Amino acid sequence: MADAQPAQPSGFGVADLGLGVLAQIAEDAGAEHLATEASALAARLRDGLFYVACVGQFKRGKSSLLNALVGEPVLPSGVVPVTAVVTIIRHGTRPSARVRFSSDDWKGISPNELAAYVTEDLNPENRKGVTGVEVFVPSPLLADGMCFVDTPGIGSVFLANTEATRAFVPHVDAALVVLGADPPISADEIALAEQLGKQCPDLLFVLNKADKVHDAERAVAVDFTRRVLAERFPGKELPIFETSATERLARQGPPRGWPALTGALGKLARQSGSALVRTAGQRGIALLEGRLRRHLAEQRDALLRPIEESQRRIDALRGCMAEAEQSLSDLAHLFAAEEERLARAFAGRKEEFLARALPAARQEFVQALAAIPVRRGPVLRRRATALADEVAVRWVDRWRAEAQPAAEALYVQATTRFVDLANGFLEQLARAGDPALAGLRCAVGPETGFRLRSRMFYTSLMALTSQSPLGWLLDLVRSRKQQLRAIERSAGQYLERLIAANANRVEGDLNERVRESRRRFQFEIRAAITDVVKSAEQALARAKERRAQGSNVVQAEVDRITALSRDLDGLDKNEKEEGRS
Repeated sequence: MADAQPAQPSGFGVADLGLGVLAQIAEDAGAEHLATEASALAARLRDGLFYVACVGQFKRGKSSLLNALVGEPVLPSGVVPVTAVVTIIRHGTRPSARVRFSSDDWKGISPNELAAYVTEDLNPENRKGVTGVEVFVPSPLLADGMCFVDTPGIGSVFLANTEATRAFVPHVDAALVVLGADPPISADEIALAEQLGKQCPDLLFVLNKADKVHDAERAVAVDFTRRVLAERFPGKELPIFETSATERLARQGPPRGWPALTGALGKLARQSGSALVRTAGQRGIALLEGRLRRHLAEQRDALLRPIEESQRRIDALRGCMAEAEQSLSDLAHLFAAEEERLARAFAGRKEEFLARALPAARQEFVQALAAIPVRRGPVLRRRATALADEVAVRWVDRWRAEAQPAAEALYVQATTRFVDLANGFLEQLARAGDPALAGLRCAVGPETGFRLRSRMFYTSLMALTSQSPLGWLLDLVRSRKQQLRAIERSAGQYLERLIAANANRVEGDLNERVRESRRRFQFEIRAAITDVVKSAEQALARAKERRAQGSNVVQAEVDRITALSRDLDGLDKNEKEEGRS
């Protein structure tokens, strides 16, 4: 592979030794997947690579942005959710690519073949089992060890894609959070940014597709995003770069925030690259150690437990999982009916609000309009439009403050029996008395509200306020009384449409939060059971193999696992001492 070799980061030798020992312990413990991950991390540190992940809601234009940053369209992009597999873009002397399945060796492919492995259309929910994709490009921006990571969009209809992105989070060293103007920043994006912020000192926010929205709407989106970020990251100055990947790829349009974005990435590579690589090594070793400890504990318990008990445990787990899958399917249909009922309730409450709000808001607007001191002309109309915006926001805010808690109460009421049914699956496991399942009952607690924050932001409908040349001239010659009558008509209609449009947004936001909360609820149950079953099956298979060889072999295996645990303890001790020195 024709990739460049950045300078080895200072202090790598210690991490290299630790990862080598860790990989050997994992190999000896039969955890080949952990050994492979340790070796991959060691190779990454040797090459001095750090990962800048491009994350965000689906269809933000993440792949297009990365294509623009590296200067050529190497990643597939489209008008539907495209990316299904995490893809790493590295520096190379020529464009090339490679793909890996499970623990197999890398297979070289043409960049033109990428779509077959990384897109939702040709590899839906990663059914081909791709575990790694790397693309090499001769981009100067990547020459110092920075790697871009293209991730599946969060919050799409493909839940597995969202989880693939979340699973990659521990490997991220810095992040490009790609946003849009509608909505400017979603609840999922905020939560992911907060999760990334705990381990990444460098978060860059990019408002993409700046060419697709009016200046006023874009300014509202940026202001909203700044306020949200200031609330979630107090004391941190987080940059927001406004740009258009489409314009940059086509080499058209104004530069907008593009020079500042590429400059910030170049500075990150030059000034922070080595530190990010060292931190990645420390973080990766800690994560791998924790997973290896759990693996060893499961192996030891399976050897000491009677094989019949282990088999009964596996059978019970499988049976419960099958029952849970069927019940979850049944729950999905039942919940769909509940969602429709809730949607009707939300729609009814919205119509009640509009029936009382529209005439009252218009009357409030007319009274306030008459009090504007400007006598007449274009300034009076501009002030009237701003007044209509203020009145609309006030009324919708008031209703939203009433609607949200009422909607959450309806959601909690609707989910109560579903939570009870779901926890019934987990109680069956808990009654088996298996320590590995002790925490499962707490995994799905009672719903207390929506599982994600609101993605709602107000639209301004500024396009409706534009005036024809004739109207502009009439405003100049009309008397104040005549102009007020004209404004009452036009701005009054704008006010009513603005209130209705934003009330619809509130309603849509509530419905979306119901749907996403239900999806997360179901995924939580499935993941809790699946993880335990997979771990138990692997441990039992190994225990059966040893039991078949006799008690002496079993005891020797227990002693070997104990010795491996001591080796892991020794590695951890050495790392802590090295960190203090």
